[in-house]
Amino acid sequence: QVVLVESGGGMVQTGESLKLSCSVSGRTINYLHIVWFRQAPGKEREFVAGASYGGVRILYAESVRGRYSISRDNAKNTGFLQMTSLTTEDTAVYYCAASGRIVEITTRVQDYEFWGRGTQVTVSS
Repeated sequence: QVVLVESGGGMVQTGESLKLSCSVSGRTINYLHIVWFRQAPGKEREFVAGASYGGVRILYAESVRGRYSISRDNAKNTGFLQMTSLTTEDTAVYYCAASGRIVEITTRVQDYEFWGRGTQVTVSS
């Protein structure tokens, strides 16, 4: 059983930073694509960032490019999302997801078979 657990969320002010972690158990992430999605109240879940299991491909949503950085530590079986210059528009529940069945990372929710429960990020002005 693969379990993903996010941590690091919280409440910050505009312009501040947060670093989210995604701890994976039940399978080595060496062969898992690790991605992050977020969902704001009343909105659909949207892709934020992704890192392929080989680390070859990194993908960011346009709204976070240049402010967010995704990384992975295979030795710790953990993925990370460093978020800087946060704005109120970044307020959402952030989800870590993973897949071992797709060939390359995508931005589609339905492509990922493993999901965490999410961590709340709230940015106040």
